[in-house]
Amino acid sequence: MDKQFLVEQLTDQLRESAAVARKAGQAAAEEARDGASPAEKREDARVHQENSSLARAQTERAQRAAAELSVLETFRPQNFAANGAVALGAIVEVEDDDQGRTFFLAPVGAGVELTGPGGDGYLSVVTPKSPVGQAVLGKRVGDTVEVTVKGEPREWTITYVG
Repeated sequence: MDKQFLVEQLTDQLRESAAVARKAGQAAAEEARDGASPAEKREDARVHQENSSLARAQTERAQRAAAELSVLETFRPQNFAANGAVALGAIVEVEDDDQGRTFFLAPVGAGVELTGPGGDGYLSVVTPKSPVGQAVLGKRVGDTVEVTVKGEPREWTITYVG
C-alpha cells in the first residue's frame, strides 16, 4: 500500500481541521468582542466569558493542528519485512473473534480515519502514545495484544505488518 498516499490524506485532514478551528476561533473572538452592546455585556458577563474561552480553545486547537502538520512534513514511512516488528509507519492488521481492523501507526493524527488508495478499506490512525499504538509497538505477526477500547477490553491477534 502506498503509505505516502496515507500521509497526504492525513495531512489534508489536519489542514482542514486547522482551518475549521481558526474560523471558529475568529468567530468566537468576534462574538466576544462585538456580539453584544456594552450594557448586554455587563448584564451577561458569562456569555462574554464563554465566547472568550471558546475562542482561546479553538486557537489552541488550530495551533496543535499546525504543530502536527509540521511533524508530518518530515515523516516518511518505510515498508516493513513480512516478519518485521511493528514500528512507526507500519500498517497493522488485527483480528479478534468478531472482526478485523487496520491501523496506520503515525506520529500524529490519532483517531483520524483514512481510506486506502482507490477507496480500498478504512484505516484508523493510531500514535505511539495511544493505547492501541503502545500495545502493538514491537509486536509481530501472530502476536496477541490486549487493549481497552471505549471501556471494553479487547484481545487482538496481529495478522499483518507492512
